[in-house]
Amino acid sequence: MADHAAAGESLIRIVGAAANNLAQVSVDLPKKALTVVTGVSGSGKSSLVLDTIAAEAQRLVNDSYPSFVRNRLPHMPAPEVQSMSGLTFTVIIDQRRFTGNARSTVSTASDLAPLLRLVFSRIGVPSAGYSPAYSFNDPTGMCPACEGLGTVVDIDVEALIDPEKNIDEGPVRFSQFRPGVYRWKRFAYCGLFDREKPLKDYTRDEMRLFLYADQLKLPNPDPRFPKTARFDGVVTRMRDVYVKNRPTKISPQVREELDRLTTHRVCHECGGARLNAAARASLIEGRSIVDWSAMPVAELRELLAALEDPRVEPALDGIRRTLDALLSVGLGYLSLDRESSTLSGGEAQRVKIVRHLGSALTDITYVFDEPSTGLHPADVQRLNHLLLRLRDAGNTVVVVEHHPQVIRIADHVIDMGPGAGSRGGLVQFEGTPKALAGSDTVTGRLLSTPLPLARANRGPRAFVRVENASAHNLAGFDVDIPLGVLTAVTGVAGSGKSSFATNELPRQHPEFTVVGQDPLRGGVRSMPLSILGVADSVREAFSAASGLEPAWFSFNSKGACPTCRGRGYITTELAFLDDVATPCDVCGGERFNPAAMKVQLDGRTIADVLRMPAGPVADLFADRSDIVRTMGWLERVGLGYAAVGQSLDTLSGGEKQRLLLARHLSSSPGFAEERIVLDEPTTGLHPSDVERLDLLFADLVDAGATLVVVEHNLRVVAQADHVIDIGPGAGTDGGRLLFAGPPAELLRRTDSLTGRALAAATEQRTTGAASRSTAGATAPG
Repeated sequence: MADHAAAGESLIRIVGAAANNLAQVSVDLPKKALTVVTGVSGSGKSSLVLDTIAAEAQRLVNDSYPSFVRNRLPHMPAPEVQSMSGLTFTVIIDQRRFTGNARSTVSTASDLAPLLRLVFSRIGVPSAGYSPAYSFNDPTGMCPACEGLGTVVDIDVEALIDPEKNIDEGPVRFSQFRPGVYRWKRFAYCGLFDREKPLKDYTRDEMRLFLYADQLKLPNPDPRFPKTARFDGVVTRMRDVYVKNRPTKISPQVREELDRLTTHRVCHECGGARLNAAARASLIEGRSIVDWSAMPVAELRELLAALEDPRVEPALDGIRRTLDALLSVGLGYLSLDRESSTLSGGEAQRVKIVRHLGSALTDITYVFDEPSTGLHPADVQRLNHLLLRLRDAGNTVVVVEHHPQVIRIADHVIDMGPGAGSRGGLVQFEGTPKALAGSDTVTGRLLSTPLPLARANRGPRAFVRVENASAHNLAGFDVDIPLGVLTAVTGVAGSGKSSFATNELPRQHPEFTVVGQDPLRGGVRSMPLSILGVADSVREAFSAASGLEPAWFSFNSKGACPTCRGRGYITTELAFLDDVATPCDVCGGERFNPAAMKVQLDGRTIADVLRMPAGPVADLFADRSDIVRTMGWLERVGLGYAAVGQSLDTLSGGEKQRLLLARHLSSSPGFAEERIVLDEPTTGLHPSDVERLDLLFADLVDAGATLVVVEHNLRVVAQADHVIDIGPGAGTDGGRLLFAGPPAELLRRTDSLTGRALAAATEQRTTGAASRSTAGATAPG
């Protein structure tokens, strides 16, 4: 009994976890330790950590609140698990970007903003007032012209109005004002205008009223106009509804229309600073809070190192500690005034880590979802220090991670596998990193083996030259890009790699196709099958077997369940509470109506096909070469574990990029003249999956393609024919060409962080977990 109680105090115990592909997994995680959960992509890591441990901990915490609070929190179902014990309050620090709130900056997201305002309110000369007087989110401090946004958004009237049309014909080029809809009726029935007269014939006063009237009381409206309502012009109404308070729930079509009809410009009053004149005029040693916020973190830290004032010393110490933390995770190139929504997923995650480092709470479980994403090996070393600092403060740290550097510092490792999807979901190993390296698992073998360099570099067939590369922070260097080989572009985060490869190179040489991590259009109604262009072929196969039109096998058309309209769930809006989504009772979440579900191919319905990964789909449609070819590319880019009908908005940035790469390759007639730029394609991949991607790259180059790959992953760099290293640091400390040549020469360059990391990785054999006093001292791998 006592032993069981002791175990409950020192362990998080999971028994019979079955979420997603987990096969009744039972496992123990030590508390107040750093546990890394690893395994190939799709093996069940996230299902165990995020969908089971973190989900149940958050659900239990939410259930402890009074009903008034619970009703305002997300409602989460209990995870599929027999029993769990030892859970503590859990914080999830994932790769999700910050929301698109324009009022959130790095300063506010890192909790530096209140300290900065306090310092300026106390010692700024002349003082603008109390702390709110320095806040662009408070009426006391915000610029009155832009209301603290720094930019002015307005309607492009020429793009909005068609002067050749009258009201009945629909003169407003915006679907929300088309004839017959609610907003059209407001100006059609206001009684102010001749509905048959083209707008080009309006008098100056008529046009002013039509566009800019504001809460006008109507003298003689049509009876169909609301009796107590006032009249707003078209531009006035659009400003109120779509500019000042842009709706969060609008369709992609409406969003595209608004992007076309609105103009963005820097505020003429504050020059983009967001603050009013009094706040901008308050200075400390000749610099305003605007100047401080515009500096890169590294530069601001240097400035504050020499600043001393007993009146605000505690606040200055707090600012310095947070700036040091931002520097330690490789974010020294960011400025505090940068909008949070522009940060990448990895950058956002590191800002979230910094927020938690100063917390006075202990015995918390921190869950990280691949925190090394987007980090150079030198930055991963810094990340390891932060993870261990959280552990040493008396917390439990659980990390879903592929990176060997992070695995090596763990106290405990859980390796999931052996494969992905239905071939995974089992615990392959539990123990220390040293024991893992001695095991026969895929992860263990890769962890214990030094990184091999390419046996022989392929020679280029020609070169193209990039001259005066100066996009963003690039320092105007010239460099040759070899053709017919694999070139890796490396450097620390923020050094200018992507600026060079995805901006400067294709600008000067448009024949290079960039396959990046930009958001794909579409959400719950888009899926890999449609992005790859073979959804129609699948529907045609079902159509041929049934005699029904192909549209009957689309959940966006005739085949949609009439109740959920093809979504698979019903959303209930609860006024001021969060919307609640529940599986559709009619179709059971399948999305299709009974007519579509009756048709089967080899015993599979269309819904079954959408749940299948690439391999089984290719087998089912073996007689359709376009499907077989496309599914083969999906497997080769490392997405063989993903369901072909998975909603696009559930894919990571790296998965979306590999999906686009599969689409590009499947549509290419040959690769002799292909010139492709890839931006960190290994994001989210296990080392074994990276090796598969290396083989794909080698095959493409052997077929005549030219590949330029922006990468931190040393497995890609080691197999490259040519490396372009940019640095040495980030932001203003980067942007310079450090090295261009084969990787075997780069590893001898001690002035390059990439070279030192590559040299260590090619010699590295695993060590045990980092001790509490030597956190993160292992070499990168």
